Amino acid sequence: QVQLVESGGGLVQPGGSLRLSCAASGSIRNIYIMYWYRQTPGKQRELVASITSYSRTNYTDSVKGRFTISRDYAKNTMYLQMNSLKPEDTAVYYCNFQTTKLTPFSNWGQGTQVTVSS
Repeated sequence: QVQLVESGGGLVQPGGSLRLSCAASGSIRNIYIMYWYRQTPGKQRELVASITSYSRTNYTDSVKGRFTISRDYAKNTMYLQMNSLKPEDTAVYYCNFQTTKLTPFSNWGQGTQVTVSS
């Protein structure tokens, strides 16, 4: 079972940028779809973006035009480039995947904290 580890979070001012990484313990080449989620205290985990093995991407409306999801098969890593960050982007960000359309999500990792504040 592939394990994922998130990194790249931090404190950034509004309007700034961060790039999150989701490093896999094995090949991601055969993973059907990978996701970035985020969660703030007291709220449900929210889907931010997804990318399929065919490079089809999808974004929640609030991040469209600002965030870009990508996969690097050589490095077995997924990224989330976040630009024009806003205070409401503050959350713990998690990555996950489904090997096929029917398989369950993997176990959730520790996530990486993103704080957007002046």
